[in-house]
Amino acid sequence: MMDAFRTFAEGLYAFFDGFPPVLIGLIAVIGLIAQRKHFSEVIRGGVMAAFGMMIIMIGVDVLVGSILPVNNLYNVAAGGEAAPDEVGFITEYGAEIGLAMLLGFVLHILIAIFTKVKTIFLTGHFLFWIPFIFTAIAAGVGMPTWGIIIWGGVLSALYWSFMPYFLRPYSRAVIGSDDFTLGHPSAILALVSGTIAKYVGNKENSTEDIKLPKGLGFFREISIMGAIIIFLTYIISGLTIGDGFRGEGLTDLPLFPFALEQGLTFGIGIIILLQGVRIFVNEIVPAFEGISTKLIKNAQPAYDAPIFFNFKPNAVIIGFIVAFITSTIAIVIFNQFDIFVALMLPLVIPSFFECGMASVVGEGQGGVRGAIIGTFFASLVMVLLLGISLYFFQDTIMDWMLIFGGNDMSLWGSVTGGIAEFFAWLF
Repeated sequence: MMDAFRTFAEGLYAFFDGFPPVLIGLIAVIGLIAQRKHFSEVIRGGVMAAFGMMIIMIGVDVLVGSILPVNNLYNVAAGGEAAPDEVGFITEYGAEIGLAMLLGFVLHILIAIFTKVKTIFLTGHFLFWIPFIFTAIAAGVGMPTWGIIIWGGVLSALYWSFMPYFLRPYSRAVIGSDDFTLGHPSAILALVSGTIAKYVGNKENSTEDIKLPKGLGFFREISIMGAIIIFLTYIISGLTIGDGFRGEGLTDLPLFPFALEQGLTFGIGIIILLQGVRIFVNEIVPAFEGISTKLIKNAQPAYDAPIFFNFKPNAVIIGFIVAFITSTIAIVIFNQFDIFVALMLPLVIPSFFECGMASVVGEGQGGVRGAIIGTFFASLVMVLLLGISLYFFQDTIMDWMLIFGGNDMSLWGSVTGGIAEFFAWLF
């Protein structure tokens, strides 16, 4: 029986992590049907919403692929593997993760129907990764199968419902409306950044109004700026770590052409991502009105962080620079004094996505100053959260967390991990 559930869960993992466009397309179709749109409009809206999400996914994959080698460089240099191993844990606990996800999503919808918390979490892959985190906590303290499923399902439902709900005012300040809110594990860093920016920033001085000399006008293009920043990141990292990427077996190319290739790839990824965001927002927002008026009254969708990047693109790049520098310095200091249970690596991916989102929220609350100062503190929190959470994941998915942690998954993993260990000790 458990083998059948495990196979089913692996299918759900493939669907939610690989095919969220299908889910988004179906949601758009349901919303348009609820509005009694013409058949041709229903089909067009569903397909275009799916296209937009697929383009976003391709853009994200390109971005991650262009910066992951930096993580891998530091990881291999430190004696680790070039990629985290989450597959082994999914293979062992796939059934529990899948059932926790199903239970959690049912509870999430019931919360939206029967309470004032009407946010609907629609970031497809995190409908899987959030139960994955809570399941790892439960498995780490030796809960029985039924306990793992209930633990993971209930906590996932609470997360999907309440974290986007708390981010509504900050999301509104970024996009200028209540059309949607944030459904991404960068929420805690966005809250930190936004709260600080509110007190130290100045909304009148926006990152999107930064004045540059005419000869440097190309820096206003986020794709060009991003490509330059990634190019420099590769050059500095490659020169810092011995023989660089080729010496660690991550490429056959010399450093300069490899850095140039990855920088250009990153810029292309941003172009793809932002184009997908434009298509997605134009199609899914009107379609979701049918759900919010006909099916779940006043429902508000919660979307992935890259959806917000199109509104404050300069803030994203500022956040990445500030976060990567700040967090790397903090990590070197913490590693030097062996503060946590494992050596941490530079957090390239969270610095871009999580702290990019934190910078966007900081900008919405306090302009340029809010984006910089808010992200500075958010990146310190990111490092602390990751370091603390490693204790609770050291017997399960620590290698995976070292690359993708430092966010809500680290926060709620630590909080619920402490609770789980207390009950394990008590009983």
